[in-house]
Amino acid sequence: MRKFKFFIDYNKEEKWLREMAQKGYQLNKVSFGYQFRESEPSDEIFRIDYRTFKKNVDFVDYCLMFEDSGWKHISGTKYSGAQYFQRIREDVSDDIFSDLSSKAGRYKRLSEASFAIAIPYLVLMIALWDSINLEAILNPSSLYLTPGLWDKVGFDFWKAFLFETPFAIMRGFSWIFIPIILILQLYFHYKAQKLYKQSKS
Repeated sequence: MRKFKFFIDYNKEEKWLREMAQKGYQLNKVSFGYQFRESEPSDEIFRIDYRTFKKNVDFVDYCLMFEDSGWKHISGTKYSGAQYFQRIREDVSDDIFSDLSSKAGRYKRLSEASFAIAIPYLVLMIALWDSINLEAILNPSSLYLTPGLWDKVGFDFWKAFLFETPFAIMRGFSWIFIPIILILQLYFHYKAQKLYKQSKS
């Protein structure tokens, strides 16, 4: 089973994963949504860290360190950032973090990563600003290049209109994904920074 949800607050995400396990859905993988497998309902504890690694050997050592401490790495790659762990021994602590400061650090790393992603999109937005067709926003019909399109009627009009619409959108609004990603990453940066400050106290 696959579910689509989005979290910035890892505490809420961990709680939701625990509730899913109690309903009989064990987390299998996080990739394009959450992938669950059906199982017997159980009370499982999940914890999430945020780390990226340049070397695969460092990532493997990181996972093994937690496994030796009673936590199994469920999902995440050396580049993904979010790392998902499930407690596999009941004789260990119910948290992978030793104190509030280290637990808050995951939000700091997420905030820094989001800001680092936002910067290139801001530069790209500034560089492309003069080439953005702002007229298309006020007059979308200018993006349609089919001769005599607006003089057609009935089926002929809709056939030509629907055929050209995808090309018109790409022609006039292909740039719009840049500010969308920029705004989203800055929002993630802000929220993660806020959670970092809250988690430290």
